[in-house]
Parts: sequence; structure tokens; C-alpha cells
Amino acid sequence: MLGDDRLNVILYRFFLVLFLILAGYFAGPNIFTFSGDPAGVGAVLGTLLGFVVLLVERAVNRTPPHIMLGGGLGALSGIGVALAFAYMVDLRAYPALLTLAIVVFLGHLGFVIGMRSVRSFKLATAKTGMAAASNPKILDTSAIIDGRIVEMVELGFVGGPLVVPQFVLQELQGIADSTDPLRRARGRRGLGVLEKLNTMEGVEVNVVDEDFLRIKEVDQKIVALAKLKGATIVTTDFNLAKVAELHGIRVMNVNELSQALRPVVLPGEPLRVTIQKEGKEPGQGVGYLEDGTMVVVEEGYARMGESIRAVVTSVLQTSAGRMIFTKAPEDSEEVVDVKERRKVWRRSS
Repeated sequence: MLGDDRLNVILYRFFLVLFLILAGYFAGPNIFTFSGDPAGVGAVLGTLLGFVVLLVERAVNRTPPHIMLGGGLGALSGIGVALAFAYMVDLRAYPALLTLAIVVFLGHLGFVIGMRSVRSFKLATAKTGMAAASNPKILDTSAIIDGRIVEMVELGFVGGPLVVPQFVLQELQGIADSTDPLRRARGRRGLGVLEKLNTMEGVEVNVVDEDFLRIKEVDQKIVALAKLKGATIVTTDFNLAKVAELHGIRVMNVNELSQALRPVVLPGEPLRVTIQKEGKEPGQGVGYLEDGTMVVVEEGYARMGESIRAVVTSVLQTSAGRMIFTKAPEDSEEVVDVKERRKVWRRSS
């Protein structure tokens, strides 16, 4: 369960701070020799050390792994250069504080250079399409409720760890608790999708606690988190996708992927469709393909409820999706199946 992981982290942090407090309490009398309460002083210092450790952990969690790796290697290189310089110049005749200052300065300089170098390389590979498929994928509320992310993960279209921010989970829980039946059903569907992803073998789902208190909108928080972690955003929200792209963040739009995988139809090809309702223009009928594509059939209203083999006349691609315009064949009209290279005849009544 996603909630169990969060509870385990809280318990781990609690016992870590408790251990440091007890360690300071028992070690205080052996470290401090002044009169008073050295055990109490040790406990206070242990408490402060515990909070410092938690702050360092929070900073590490907010920093992308590749940044930490590059900065760490750069810091080690800087410290190595500093120690080599101290050995060559023989700084033993100078105050020890000078040697420490050189080590700290070159170590910090190496950390900054390493961090910036890795970040620049990361941006360069992302712009050339070389970003690794193992990058974390941040799921927004729309992608979770949509549900197609499950099939995308199963088929291997989405790889790498899946990240669900805590603020997205809270928004989803708010939708599931809504008094509106439709919103409540959508929210519960989203929670069911997360549960299914969490139980899939080989799929890593992480709920992260990072939040941006100064940012109010959830979409803006997702953009900030993706920029912080160097992650890809998975969404069905057109506006969020555009904003993220303006910030240089990789976006995986579920709707665009679904449209790209739809079969291509060309004018003159036959198309099997069931007329379900009346179109906007007189005599038009409207049907839908299995993937949800709207098919407008000229003179199809008279065949309401029937499954007919219409002929494609044109295809219109819009930002909202694809529309296919077709013409219903006459009873005596011949329909040539371009793909199967055979003829289908209808007898005239």
C-alpha cells in the first residue's frame, strides 16, 4: 500500500531522532566535564543533530540523483586537488586553518562545477532526444483518472519509476470524497488505478512528500517538481503539457500517444461504422470507432441503428481529436475494399 510506505518513513525518522537523543544523553557525561547537567546538554545536542540530519535528508530528496552524483564526484576531485597542492607546497609550516580553508574552497568549487556540468549534459541529451527511458515519470491527476497509464505500463510504452506527488494524491482523495456523484466516481477510479499500478509486478510507484508551499496551483507544483527532479510529466491536460514544454520539461501526453497509434484511413477506403445519432447537418448520421474517433456519415440518418460500410471522403485532424467524414453507399452501389482487394455488392430492393 502507498500509505504503508509513508508510515514506514515516518517511523524510521522518529526512531532515528530518538536514537540520537539517547546517544547524546548517555555520551554527554563522558564528553563534557563542566559541572551541571552534561547528560541534558548531550540530549539537546543529539536533538539538534537529529533535526540537521532530517534537513539534509530533505535537501537530498529535493535534489535529482544525477546532480548529487556529479556534485559528489566534483567535490571529491576538488578535495583531491587541494590535498595534492598541500603536499607539494608543504603547508605544514602554515596554520592548519589555511589548509582547511583551501580544502573547503576547492571541494566546494569542484561540487559546483560537477553539478553544473551534469545539469548541462542532462539538458543537452534531453534536447537531442537522448534522455534515458528510466527517468522518473510524474503522474498528474488527469492521467491517473484517465486510466490508460495502466495499459501503457503493461505494454512497455512507459518505463522508469512512477512518481505520485503527495499533493496530487490529496487532490485525488478530495475528488473521491466529493458530493457530486460523477466527480466521486472519477476520484475513486483514479484511486483504483493507483492501487492497480502499485500491485503490478516490476512497477515502482513512489509517493513523494516534496511540496511547494508558495505555489498554490497543483499544475504549477507539478512543473516545479519535474524541474527539480529532472523528471517527465505524464498527463492528458493540454494546457499543462504546453506550460511544461515552455519550461523545457519533457512531457508524455497520453492523448497524443493514443492518437498516434490510431489506424490511418485514407479517402476512398471503406469503413465499418454503426450509426448512433443524428448529425448537425440534415441527413447526417454520426457513429464512433472503437477508439472513440467520431465518424460523420453523409445521408446516414436514414440508416440509424444499422452497421454500414461507408466510404471515407476526408479526414479532419483538430486539437481535440480526429474526425472522419464518410458517405453512405447506395443500396446498389459497389464498395471496393482497398485493403482486401475484393468487392462487396449490395442488392437493390
